[in-house]
Amino acid sequence: MYTLLSGLYKYMFQRDEYCILILGLDNAGKTTFLEQTKTRFNKNYKGMSLSKITTTVGLNIGTIDVGKTRLMFWDLGGQEELQSLWDKYYAESHGVIYVIDSTDEERLSESKRAFEKMITSEALEGVPILVLANKQDVETCLSIPDIKTAFSDCINKIGKRDCLTQACSALTGKGVNEGIEWMVKCVVRNIHRPPRKKDITLNLITRAFTHDTPYLRSECKLYFLMQATRY
Repeated sequence: MYTLLSGLYKYMFQRDEYCILILGLDNAGKTTFLEQTKTRFNKNYKGMSLSKITTTVGLNIGTIDVGKTRLMFWDLGGQEELQSLWDKYYAESHGVIYVIDSTDEERLSESKRAFEKMITSEALEGVPILVLANKQDVETCLSIPDIKTAFSDCINKIGKRDCLTQACSALTGKGVNEGIEWMVKCVVRNIHRPPRKKDITLNLITRAFTHDTPYLRSECKLYFLMQATRY
């Protein structure tokens, strides 16, 4: 009887969990993308107003469930002084969403340098990367061919991994669903980075109390309290 109940519990409450990093320069639209994603994939989620989102200092955390797959997002600040912290999260990640502001041609080379440094990290070898050309709702934005041309030097450094460049508007939601669905397929089939299989509640509690800074601990505790209301 215990085995039966245990199996039923795991079937109902256990998820294959994958950690997805959301990276890119500041003001690229990373947090807007995260909020749009949570709104679209989490039933009854009431997020912040997209027009009131400000530059992230530190990180934002969010999760969505897509079938039996759980994606845990870590939206990291993109300011130059915070980019040095990105690699601290690489070893635990299963996928990367790299957001580019396609309306800011002046900073495109800066974004390319950050992207190039990221993809050459051994800790991210084989990890799928979704490149989002964000703000495609703006008439004067750069096109996907423009973005690909600007980043063409990075092609040979991508290596053997799934990689997709996609048009996106985090503000309107264009391309969000397609990008997430692509990422789910990629992380599930990547045998080199298996998912974390932990009970949901235990996993959240552990994360809330084991992060190495008071700021992260407070962020995770708040996240746990918000997520607990979903079950």
